[in-house]
Amino acid sequence: QVQLVESGGGLVQAGDSLRLSCAASGRTFSSYAMGWFRQAPGKEREFVAAISWNGGNTYYADSVKGRFTISRDNAKNTLYLQMNSLKPEDTAVYYCAADRFPRNTFPREYYYWGQGTQVTVSS
Repeated sequence: QVQLVESGGGLVQAGDSLRLSCAASGRTFSSYAMGWFRQAPGKEREFVAAISWNGGNTYYADSVKGRFTISRDNAKNTLYLQMNSLKPEDTAVYYCAADRFPRNTFPREYYYWGQGTQVTVSS
């Protein structure tokens, strides 16, 4: 049973920073590409960032490029999202997700999902 548990969300002011974590268990985390998504109230879930299985490749949505950094610590089975210069439009529930297939440079199929963590940015 694969389990992903996000943490680190909260209420911050515009311009502040937060670091989200996603703790993985249940399989060899280090072999799988991972990603972060977010969903704001009344909106579709959207892609935020992704990272290859070995951390060598990262990808970002244009809306967060230059402000957010995705990283992973395979020894700790943990995925991170460092969010800087937060804006009110970053307010959403943030989800981590894991690829279904191993050793991909970019996730082919997000198959495992966490329960989400709320990020609220006040103006």
